[in-house]
Amino acid sequence: MVSMKDISVRCGVSVATVSKALNDHKDIGGETKERIRQVAKEMGYSPNSAAKSLKTNRTYNLGVLFVDEAMSGLTHDYFANVLDSFKRTVEEKEYDITFINCCKTRQGRMSYLEHSRYRGFDGVVIACVDFYDPEVEELIRSDIPVVTIDHLFHNRCAIISDNIKGMKDLVHYVYSMGHRKIAYIHGADSAVTQSRLSSFYLTCEELGIDIPIQYVSEAPYRDTRGTYEETEKLLDLKNPPTCILYPDDFACLGGINAISARGMRIPEDISVAGYDGARIARHFEPQLTTLKQDTRQIGKLAAQKLIDLIERPKTTLIEQIVVKGEVFAGTSVKKI
Repeated sequence: MVSMKDISVRCGVSVATVSKALNDHKDIGGETKERIRQVAKEMGYSPNSAAKSLKTNRTYNLGVLFVDEAMSGLTHDYFANVLDSFKRTVEEKEYDITFINCCKTRQGRMSYLEHSRYRGFDGVVIACVDFYDPEVEELIRSDIPVVTIDHLFHNRCAIISDNIKGMKDLVHYVYSMGHRKIAYIHGADSAVTQSRLSSFYLTCEELGIDIPIQYVSEAPYRDTRGTYEETEKLLDLKNPPTCILYPDDFACLGGINAISARGMRIPEDISVAGYDGARIARHFEPQLTTLKQDTRQIGKLAAQKLIDLIERPKTTLIEQIVVKGEVFAGTSVKKI
């Protein structure tokens, strides 16, 4: 196994200089630093993680708490893309990640906090869970650095997709296409749903659009059966909508199937729009109109903020960062 001493002999410098170069200390010249790193790479040097942990009092391991109601795991397009960006960013900083949604170990069932302490996580990112679960609240109140995604907690960092502006922009786009009879099948109750639903009502009010009570209903996120059934109810109305907004792009498939089963065409007979900007939606025919969330930026910022909390706790601001999305026009909303 190659050691720093071996590298120092090869480069003709002290072990201390090698250590500083590999740890990116500023008192080592750039040329020297690059030469030492290149030699280390050629010699196959790999830092000892146990030794690094003892020296820094860190494990360089981050916990990811991710459980969605539909148990879709990493097939959940939105969060899969967010977590992929999170993973790529933390790996650049030489951190590993471990999922803690199961909370089962050889020692038996553990709470989220117990599991996090057992694994020695330096920090935890929390996404798509029941944020009112007592175990989640226990973890939030602990001394472990935490960043949440799409949910606000007092005195905790959060990265939030701008659901209020996102829904506003989507309704404005549909309005600009001439639609005044707009229905909305929203997701199950959550902070995200509340923001989108309130923005939907407010935007329609500002635009002078009357929303009949029958035009707004609920189906769980990513639940195609639920959206199929709710779409049928909308199509059965004496005065049906000309455009239906869905909780997410995947759930929109249920609505599309219900419309197709009636022999109706999109967008000729009725228009539809999703939310999220899932990659699969770009391959729909017609191409789905949707609000594309910036999953790459959300994951990147969550990673950067969590590492800042770990490495610079005294100077890192506790703040909520809002990330904007944009309307992807597609072809599923007809100009009328």
